[in-house]
Amino acid sequence: MSQVMEKVPVTVLTGFLGAGKTTLLNRILSENHGLRIAVIENEFGEIGIDNQIVVNAEEEIFEMNNGCICCTVRGDLIRILGQLMRRKERFDHIVIETTGLADPAPVAQTFFVDDEMKEALRLDGIVTLVDACHLPQHLDADAEALAQVAFADVIVINKTDLVSNEELEALESRLRSINAVARFERAAHADIPIELAIRVGGFDLDRALAIKPTFLMPEWPFEATSVYQLAAGRYELVLLAGPDPTIDVLLEALPAATEAVLDEAEELAIVRFTDDSEGVIPGATLTPRNTPWTLDVQAARNVYLLDVPVAGAYALYSQHGPDEFSLGLIDAAGGRIEPIFVRAYDPDHEHDESVGSVGLEIDEPLDAKLLNQWMGRLLRERGVDIFRSKGVLNIEGQDRRFVYQAVHMLFEGRPGEPWGEQARKSQLVFIGRNLDRQALMEGFLGCLA
Repeated sequence: MSQVMEKVPVTVLTGFLGAGKTTLLNRILSENHGLRIAVIENEFGEIGIDNQIVVNAEEEIFEMNNGCICCTVRGDLIRILGQLMRRKERFDHIVIETTGLADPAPVAQTFFVDDEMKEALRLDGIVTLVDACHLPQHLDADAEALAQVAFADVIVINKTDLVSNEELEALESRLRSINAVARFERAAHADIPIELAIRVGGFDLDRALAIKPTFLMPEWPFEATSVYQLAAGRYELVLLAGPDPTIDVLLEALPAATEAVLDEAEELAIVRFTDDSEGVIPGATLTPRNTPWTLDVQAARNVYLLDVPVAGAYALYSQHGPDEFSLGLIDAAGGRIEPIFVRAYDPDHEHDESVGSVGLEIDEPLDAKLLNQWMGRLLRERGVDIFRSKGVLNIEGQDRRFVYQAVHMLFEGRPGEPWGEQARKSQLVFIGRNLDRQALMEGFLGCLA
């Protein structure tokens, strides 16, 4: 009689930008709990910083950068989890640390609607960290912050040392009005009992359905399909710069350019769209295929050559709506081809388009005094719009990395690990609203030693 393998528990660690998720993760990794833990990290920033901030540990850490785990890199999450489950050596627990801009619902949904995930993993719980000082200003303005509280099984009100008792009581009262059934804990430096993070005891599916009745419905990995009738030949796939630096697209042949035919093709397209994608540089020649391309669309105008081998109906599935990137096909005569019809899908998760990230990197050493002056001035003037900033910096005359972190106007810095034999460079990430990349880079360069 075959032995039934026990499902591996998974904790989703979430919380708005700067709530203290990495601090709690470091505590989990350094605690003497005797568990073999796999950690999956998701950063919204263009440059991965957290892997240099997380403590050294025997646990394996997997990174997903430059996208939100609940939308643009959700396929990466499924692939990494699949790889973990196929390993001979088993993990005792998996911790998924989401970006501060993630809606936890699509992440949690993965463990209920994906058959492979349901078979081997169980969602042990969602732990949401709350920044007692800064969350109140985000609850009304940012839907992600509200969702993180609503779906939590455990809510950790962190940084209690930065607010008064009256402010703390008012915040907890408001959070309980959003989620009355979660377990509440207060902490100053994410100093909660570790079992609250890795032994939550089970995710409440009934409550998730009450919050979001569509929770168990499949989510679309693409936001639109444009159906064309094309002659054989070469076309230009043209895209302008959009809200993301890349976009996944998939072109597939259809038996006919009708709504009914697309209905039948969509299920297979979902499977193919979540397969491994391949990055393609502008100007490369594309042909219809069974897995999506990841197109780099950071230039003002991006052109890809598209070869259609046989005349017929084709479906162009796109990760985002065509209007967001002015996506379209141009024929050999330079005319724009109008699709027969376009079908839009509700991905059920949208970010504020004014919120984005800017990643900066320079090799030359920095002057500590100039850096301190610039950061102080920047956060005084723009701190309301800069939700989160963090960096690993190369300070002149210092043998150790300098680790910098800030939430709005509050910031701190500390010496990190020695540089050793690694090449020294400074990496700085800002996440916020209406960021000016050029101005930030000029300020950063002004700190050179």
